[in-house]
Amino acid sequence: MSDNPGSGSGAHPDEPRGRRLTLGDIAERLGISTATVSLALRDSPLVAKTTRDKVKDMARQVGYIYNRSAASLRTSRTQIVGVAVHDIMNPYFAEIFSTLEDELERQGQMVFICNHRDNVERQRVFIDTLLQHRADGLILCASVGTRAEEINRLTDQGIPVTLICRDLDGARAPTVRGDDEKGAFLVTQHLIRQGHRRIAMAGGRRETSTGRDRNAGWRRALETAGIDPASQLDIPELMSQTDGQSVVPRLLAAPERPSAVMCFNDMVALGMMPALRWAGVEPGPGMAVTGYDDVDGAAARTPSLTTVASHPDRIGSMAASLMLRQVGGEDVPATRHLIDPDVKIRDSSPPPGVRHGRRLGA
Repeated sequence: MSDNPGSGSGAHPDEPRGRRLTLGDIAERLGISTATVSLALRDSPLVAKTTRDKVKDMARQVGYIYNRSAASLRTSRTQIVGVAVHDIMNPYFAEIFSTLEDELERQGQMVFICNHRDNVERQRVFIDTLLQHRADGLILCASVGTRAEEINRLTDQGIPVTLICRDLDGARAPTVRGDDEKGAFLVTQHLIRQGHRRIAMAGGRRETSTGRDRNAGWRRALETAGIDPASQLDIPELMSQTDGQSVVPRLLAAPERPSAVMCFNDMVALGMMPALRWAGVEPGPGMAVTGYDDVDGAAARTPSLTTVASHPDRIGSMAASLMLRQVGGEDVPATRHLIDPDVKIRDSSPPPGVRHGRRLGA
């Protein structure tokens, strides 16, 4: 059993100075087994919470520091899971990460996070670092440019991988994401039912499944209504609030100015609405705007943002469950798990020329 030095003045007064404290010291003082102490320090649910708390309290008293690296040599597990996404500044991914962290930490896992920014080389460096630290697994929203064989090399070595938010064709790993095609179809259908016939799409990286699927849902809704998607403004690659602001002049200068815009995500929409107002066009009655993701604060804007709830908490919870099952030794099939979306109809998407809700400053 590997042991750790005490932390100087924090050691128990009965211990000689400099003596290496052991799990056995804690076990002897509490009258329990060394195995129980080890499990308690790893927050194992096999040990009652009251016992876990007593063990941790005694460990603090005697200055024992749990040696995760030494433990990993005994158990072949480090209790480290890496999580990599492309935009941690987006509240949507912050919500996924929060749920992941809560679920994994309850089972004693520590989370390392990477914001790869859709830079595949940055993602590869992070994954290599995880391998060097013998991490238990990887939860990944794959960067643009990720190849399926990169994921398969990991899974072939027995390293648990769960993909989130973006598909990666050919990857032998389970995937959890929203049904992006359906969500885009439903919110575009809502705009059509409001009487809009000129509906632009703004944003989305079409190299990703998310960008392709949301664009496909927009196109399907238009075609179902007898509207040719080729006759509509379709502007890819926009992802951020800054992008949403910068595209407004192009929307307003279009020969067939759209009366509505289906934005790829809420960030684009939340950047677009104030920029429209600055240009003298009131978001909603002057140009309907919809988002996607239903991030925190979307309902509190003026006008409140119509959007698609893709339930990041459910994505995070299911991804954590799939990861823990793999870490526990279960053979989890490479299945795609789709989370059903919901359209949240609010004030930003009225019929042309109609205002829903109050005017800003009124």
